[in-house]
Amino acid sequence: MQIPLQIAFHKAEKSDWAEEEIRARVDKLQSYYDRIIGCRVTVDQRARNVEGTVPPVVRIEVNLPGMAPLVVAYEPDRLQQKYQTPDLGNAINDAFAIAERRLAQLKEERHGRNKSGQHDSQNQFLGQVAQIFPDEDHGFLLTKEGGNLYFHRNAMLQGDFDSLRVGDEVHYVEEVGDTGPLATKVRVASANRN
Repeated sequence: MQIPLQIAFHKAEKSDWAEEEIRARVDKLQSYYDRIIGCRVTVDQRARNVEGTVPPVVRIEVNLPGMAPLVVAYEPDRLQQKYQTPDLGNAINDAFAIAERRLAQLKEERHGRNKSGQHDSQNQFLGQVAQIFPDEDHGFLLTKEGGNLYFHRNAMLQGDFDSLRVGDEVHYVEEVGDTGPLATKVRVASANRN
């Protein structure tokens, strides 16, 4: 992490075992998602009752590049519904379990393995490079209907734009942009890579 881990106890007694557990769980979060920039964990004893059975709120704020922080705040009423006598250990465990699931989802989305990404194969077409302009960062694909379809360097998901040649086969998805149809998610067909 670029920013050191911050752990704060608010209206809650600071505990060495709790701090060690939090550090271990943050290390585990980094194994789920390796792009974590920073993390702040707050243990907040917002409410108390006569029996002392109201567990603290564990709030986790994970800073990630290019997006709003991922925030998990596990409230005491959830713990009291789930456990007969909830404690700080339960609160830490449940809050980090939620954070781990959310980071695993982010990782899947980042790698294009979410459900919407799996349907691209149904919308994918095979075409050929008709023209290529490396200095201008774009080219045109010849579609199966015989038309030309614009694509930009940034549309390449697999293969090297600079090594494309006229006649190379590519898979692509056709979408409508601001100025008309264009090719996105362009992948060089594996038969080209001998």
